[in-house]
This record gives sequence, C-alpha cells and structure tokens, in this order.
Amino acid sequence: MSANAVSKLAAIQERIAKAQERFGPPPDQVTLVAVSKTFPAAEIAPFLDAGQRVFGENRVQEAKEKWPALRERYGDIELHLIGPLQTNKAREAVALFDVIETVDREKLAGMLAAEMQRAGRRLACFVQVNIGLEAQKAGIAPAETVAFVERCRAEHGLDIVGLMCIPPDGVPPGPYFAQMVSLGRAAGVGKLSMGMSGDFEIAIGMGATHVRIGSALFGHRPAPV
Repeated sequence: MSANAVSKLAAIQERIAKAQERFGPPPDQVTLVAVSKTFPAAEIAPFLDAGQRVFGENRVQEAKEKWPALRERYGDIELHLIGPLQTNKAREAVALFDVIETVDREKLAGMLAAEMQRAGRRLACFVQVNIGLEAQKAGIAPAETVAFVERCRAEHGLDIVGLMCIPPDGVPPGPYFAQMVSLGRAAGVGKLSMGMSGDFEIAIGMGATHVRIGSALFGHRPAPV
C-alpha cells in the first residue's frame, strides 16, 4: 500500500468531513469520486489499496482498457462516467459504468434507455447542466433542465437521481452551485455532483452530494501527446 496515496486520501476525506461539519451535512453523505482519467492502473491501484472504491473516468475507451482488470482484482467498485458520451459509445458505457453523470440531450437519453433495456441493467444517471451557458461545454441549459429531467423519466424510463455541473473557470463558483441547488429541488432529484479539487469545500457548503476530485489526489495530469 502506498503511504502517499493513503495520506492524500486521508487529507481529502478530512477536508470533506470538516466542510460537512462547518456548513451542515447535505441530504446524503458526500461521496468522493476519485477522478482517475489519464492515469494508468498502476497509479490507481494504491488508492484502491487504501480503500477508495468510487472513481470517475472521462472516456469509454480508456475505462475499457483499465477497469475490467482492476475490478477483477479488487471486486466492488463504483465507476462513474463524468465525460461527454457519444451515442455510438452508449452500449459500451452501459456495460462498463455504474453511474452515468453526463446525460445532456434527448438522443443520448433514448440510446442509453435502449441499451440498458437490452443489457438488463438499470444505471443511476445524472443530467449534466451547462450552468454557465458556455459554448465549449456540454450540458443542458438551466432553463431546460427540469423539463428534460421529466422527459428522461417519463418517456425514456431513466433513473435520473441527480444533476451535475462544471462551473465557469475564473469566477466564484458559489452562485452557480446555488443555482444547481434550486434546479435540483425543482427537478425533484436528491443528488448534486458539483465541486472539484479547487472548490469542493464550497460545493459541499452549498449542498453537493458528490465531489469529483482528481489533481488533489493524483497530482497534475500528464500533458497530452
């Protein structure tokens, strides 16, 4: 077991606990989603050895290369897809992941529903909200979120349990997190995936139930080749 992984994981867990104590716990216990995208299995294993069991990946192909062997070795793992999903990858995503956090359009909702039915799996899903209305980011517009959640449930039969967002860089995230809380209430969902390494304590204070933390655990990601 890597002492470095143990200490980093313990430090993050302590900060999560202090944020809950300071601001009051959210409706559910906060889930730490360790964002392992771009890191190889050898660098993920120490965190599994340290007891972390919930991880997030951005790409279906990368997850397919890493996680089947890790699951075989470590057993019970909850894997979240936290990156944009192409409809032609829906079948593989349903087979690989346990939670889809990036449902953001009608066609994808229908494809996921069909693939879940085919596979006999019912995955928990989050609707991704483009909370800052940024052209370069995926997600449904805030004004369309409640109606989209309703359609995902009524027309496609998806188990929409929460909302997910990535607030704009370089501005205080609090107002965006507050808007997500309001949207979550209006949509009738109990989970909010918001907050990353730089702002997760603020997110917990606003009501996050899931925080996605990568660099604070794994360090800076390798530069793209």
